Amino acid sequence: MNIQKSTIVFLSDLSRNNNKDWFGLNRSRYEVAKSNFELFVQEIIDGIATEDKILKGLDAKTCMFRINRDIRFSHDKSIYKTHFGAFIVKGGRNNRDKHAGYYLHVEPGNSMIAGGAYMPPSPFLSEIRDKINEEGDKLQRIISDKEFIQNFGRLEGESLSGSPRGYQKNHPYIDLLKMKSFFVMKSISDKEILCKESSDLIIRKFLLTKPLNDFLNEVSSKWS
Repeated sequence: MNIQKSTIVFLSDLSRNNNKDWFGLNRSRYEVAKSNFELFVQEIIDGIATEDKILKGLDAKTCMFRINRDIRFSHDKSIYKTHFGAFIVKGGRNNRDKHAGYYLHVEPGNSMIAGGAYMPPSPFLSEIRDKINEEGDKLQRIISDKEFIQNFGRLEGESLSGSPRGYQKNHPYIDLLKMKSFFVMKSISDKEILCKESSDLIIRKFLLTKPLNDFLNEVSSKWS
């Protein structure tokens, strides 16, 4: 399955007409595009769930983000997002601060996928650091896998300037312990997102991040 060209065209048009009047006149186009994205997300969930059993039965609707932006504290007062996004994780998007998962972002010329945990809250982050202290070699093997690096590169996200409390600067995994996020990203071209095999391609890529998610989620169950 794939994202339809009409979905990409709608999002492109929305980026040039980000206002209530235009959106109201084009709501039927939005509903078609949203339905296409929902079906696409569901196929990806079902594909990942063949190996990541914890996602079995997960409903795409619980993973998708609203198109409306929260503009309360933003200088950018654009009403609508110009992309569709979904975070595929146990329990749906509302658990994105509790578990590592798979993020899908569809935007004309800027689509991408990501895996892992972005800025996990303090209890989750503390447990991750404890696990790295005990099993840093395991995480190092996961992120050093040749195919993983070829597709996603290195872990991304901010790091502390110094050592986290309780850890010495000469710790063998100090660079990992300093990290405040543990995620990887990969850009997906419009050609890839529109091709008939798009969902299969994305499922394969997502499953490369499963070992990272598994490592992180082994600790999330302790406090979530």
